[in-house]
Amino acid sequence: MKDGNKEFVNFLTISKGSIGEVRSQTYRAFDYEYINQEEFDFLIQETVSLSERLGKFISYLRNSEYKGVKFKKDNKNIE
Repeated sequence: MKDGNKEFVNFLTISKGSIGEVRSQTYRAFDYEYINQEEFDFLIQETVSLSERLGKFISYLRNSEYKGVKFKKDNKNIE
């Protein structure tokens, strides 16, 4: 990470897409009877919840005035 919100939001957006892929594969696993109804319901609930929370966090970061550590004027932790 480069200590900026833009890079972090990009990472979170990719992560949100990966959660969608997990949800898609959960349907496939259920259709092929690799998991039972209880496991399916749990995984779908968890992926939907996580996706919603990530979406809200992404929205918060996009609307935040704080743009990241690298934009602080008094930043002394430069690597």
